[in-house]
Order: sequence, then C-alpha cells, then structure tokens
Amino acid sequence: MSYSSHQCQSAYKKSVQVPMCPLCNKPVPTPRGQKPDFIVSQHIDNDCRFTAGKKVFTNRCTVVKCRGKEAVPVVCSECRQNYCFKHRHPLDHSCAGSVKTVQRKLPDVKGFFGTNGISKNKTFTATAIQGNMSEDEALARALTESERLTNRPIENPQQRCSVS
Repeated sequence: MSYSSHQCQSAYKKSVQVPMCPLCNKPVPTPRGQKPDFIVSQHIDNDCRFTAGKKVFTNRCTVVKCRGKEAVPVVCSECRQNYCFKHRHPLDHSCAGSVKTVQRKLPDVKGFFGTNGISKNKTFTATAIQGNMSEDEALARALTESERLTNRPIENPQQRCSVS
C-alpha cells in the first residue's frame, strides 16, 4: 500500500527526496517533518542567489527606425551616440559632429588635390586620346606599332664594341 493511494496527510514526512529551487536549480535542504513547499518558498524569499538573465544585446542603435542592437557598444567619436555596425561611420548616420569635422577638414583636402596639377575639367575619353580615329583604326595602328617593335633586330651589345 502506498501513501498516495489512501491520501495520507503525513506522506511528506516519509519522503526523502531533496527539493530543488526552480529559480537557481540548487537543492534546498529540508528538515524532516516540514513541508518542502514552505521551505522552498522561504529559500526563494531569503537565500536564493538567482539573478535574472542579463540581456546580451542592450546597445540599441540611435538612428530613427533602426532596430539594430549590438552586444558591444559602438559609440561615434564625433557625436558620442551609440549605433549598430551598419550605422557606425559618421556618414552612415548623418552625424552632426561629422558635418563640423568635414567642414574643418575640407580646406586640407582641397589643398591636397589642388596641388597635383590635374584639372577637374579634363576628361580622358577615347576621342581625347585617339583624336578623330575610330576604334578599329586605333586598334590597327596599335597592332602595327607593336609588330614593328617586336620585329626589330636585337642588337648584340658586344658587336658595337671594337677592341683594337
């Protein structure tokens, strides 16, 4: 005959199983003669070291309508806002700090590109290089020039030297 078959009121006194805390999954020692539910409840209220799981992706992108979240913070060096990897560069998130930086650096960039002697208006198209020749004429001319250079007899440098 078992305890459960006749609904014995003192069945919990005969049980030797150790209850486990549902939050921290650790065994809760229960003295004989006490209800395990009450002891587990006391453990949860006083001794349980359970901490709610920390969210991994807490660094949310500050771009409007972007739902990107990252495990590590990606902070813009210009505006000090947090962004996802997609919007991490100042030009990708329309950074107000980057506008000031770009305006500050613009004279340096213009000076760098302005001193190399290339004008902005020059275009290097096929007609600018080939003149009035068609593509076929230019190809034929290039082939004949190539043949002329390869068919030239190679001079032996020792033939030019004469020893007397």
